[in-house]
Amino acid sequence: MRKLFLIAIGFIGFTTVSNAQDISNNAIGLRLGDSNGYGAEISYQHALGSANRLELDLGWRNGNDYDGFKLTGLYQWMFPLDGNFNWYVGAGGGLGSFDGKKALDGINDTFFFAAGDIGIEYNFDIPLMLSLDFRPELGFGNDNLNNDDLDFDIALGIRYQF
Repeated sequence: MRKLFLIAIGFIGFTTVSNAQDISNNAIGLRLGDSNGYGAEISYQHALGSANRLELDLGWRNGNDYDGFKLTGLYQWMFPLDGNFNWYVGAGGGLGSFDGKKALDGINDTFFFAAGDIGIEYNFDIPLMLSLDFRPELGFGNDNLNNDDLDFDIALGIRYQF
């Protein structure tokens, strides 16, 4: 009876592991969206388990009108769809800095924000992943810079997985 019980537990464990979500341990690439004026972001993802990961995105701008950076951190939950397709949801936040020039009369600000994330991704058989996500952000900062509002960012991501 004990052998049958151990075999049953082993079979259930094997079945669970073989159906578990497989995500890469690390991925790095670009998240191409407007990022509230900061443009494309360098994006890094790190697996925290079989179906959870941490995503860090860094956007910066060095232009004629203003300089700045924006750092975002998100905790994401992964769910399989079909084949190599997954969908995910996440929550997190971040901080940024803004240094205005010329037309913005030298306005400077440091701000922080809360963010959500929902998206879909496709993992190719080669170490390449494409994603499309929607990230609402609620900012807290100087009213003159429009950081004290709700922003919606849609972006295309392309990442190398390793």
